[in-house]
Amino acid sequence: MSRDPAPPKAPTKPASAQPSSSGSAKSVPDVKPSAPSDIAAFVAKARAMSPNAAGTRGRLVFALDATMSRQPTWDMACALQADMFRETAGIGSLDIRLVYYRGLNECRASGWISDSAKLAKLMGSIDCRGGHTQIGRVLSEARREAVASGIKAVVFVGDAMEESVDDLCARAGELGLLKVPVFMFQEGHDAGAEQAFREIARLTGGAWCRFDPGAAAQLRELLRAAAAYAAGGKEALRRLSKTAAGATQLLGQMK
Repeated sequence: MSRDPAPPKAPTKPASAQPSSSGSAKSVPDVKPSAPSDIAAFVAKARAMSPNAAGTRGRLVFALDATMSRQPTWDMACALQADMFRETAGIGSLDIRLVYYRGLNECRASGWISDSAKLAKLMGSIDCRGGHTQIGRVLSEARREAVASGIKAVVFVGDAMEESVDDLCARAGELGLLKVPVFMFQEGHDAGAEQAFREIARLTGGAWCRFDPGAAAQLRELLRAAAAYAAGGKEALRRLSKTAAGATQLLGQMK
């Protein structure tokens, strides 16, 4: 059906604005280099922030590589994500923000989700598409949210890295100043990805762990451990480590 030309659209709100509660994902802006004055202001703000800025609710950024090679693991993660909420049932509340990238320069972030059914519905509506990694945009989005409202941790699940390691490390260092650990969960054995993922984890005080392609049990344990930390900190992770190998892996690397 033909339509009259629509008037020009108003500029969209930046991704740092609070997303709607519907669970739909909004675009994450491109990563831009920080000017020296911006870095100085950021460091001052980071030092002034309380580690408990997020309040009593645990907030976790759950970031996923949704490029074509990840389709099997994406389907698996859709099935396993409810375990993160179940793990925190006896610890405290957990809110999750899904961030994913795919295709040609597409990187999106959802609103805060506190229900596993809503997260599963959103993830189930997303299909993987070919494209390059955009880990820098993920880290920058996590930093914006950490400054704006506070987050306890970031989980990233991916199998590749096609960006400047130095740029990624600079952004990881900013998260480290905010005391936001990044848990880098690597699928497979790509050596370049491992080097970058390990360094991001080290700079943020987080942890790097590998899981085998299609290994649901391994990924489940890692997601449970990260959720426990986001909801209850290191004490919750220590309690879980008594019975779960994934928690032991994370705890052994964290500063």
